[in-house]
Amino acid sequence: MARIGYARVSSGDQNLDRQLEALKKSCSKIFSDKLSGKNTNRPALLQMLDYIREGDIVVVTELERLGRNSKELTDLMYQIQSKKATLEILNLPTTQGIEDENLRNLINNLIIEIYKYQAESERMRILERQKQGIAIAKREGKYKGRKPLFPTPDERLELAFKFYKDGLSDKDVERKTGINRETFRRYRLKYGVERSSDKAN
Repeated sequence: MARIGYARVSSGDQNLDRQLEALKKSCSKIFSDKLSGKNTNRPALLQMLDYIREGDIVVVTELERLGRNSKELTDLMYQIQSKKATLEILNLPTTQGIEDENLRNLINNLIIEIYKYQAESERMRILERQKQGIAIAKREGKYKGRKPLFPTPDERLELAFKFYKDGLSDKDVERKTGINRETFRRYRLKYGVERSSDKAN
């Protein structure tokens, strides 16, 4: 049995130190991503899911480090459980004093389900407040819209374009670069990126 840590922040300029410090106290191996939790196609997360074995414990500091909505969290928890591993969230009540493994897992799952509901409800409230704020800003002529994810083609986007030109599908490009396929499709259309076979047609 091993304790495997997973840490995540949403962008490259955010700091993982707090999470890593908490995980190092009890984990023998730690995986970390600096990517949004909007989807589960994160390199270190996928490596962690492939790495864990029966009896292992996946440890995160907060549940939202795994994902941002109930569906994704449920899917990830299922993948962890299908490997016969368990999940431990450091900021939730512990069940370490309960010796019966089945009862411990049941209580742990109930706690996680409650937390997922609270996190999803809070996320929906935040989105609603954002919509209201945007509506007000638009009425007052102050709304400037979202900043583009890639203001100009950067190295990762250029690499994605190269993979596409070499014949990879949008799905394969997503797997290799971590750029969501819908986002990538928008950017390749925006910059007119085509394969030579596309031009011939």
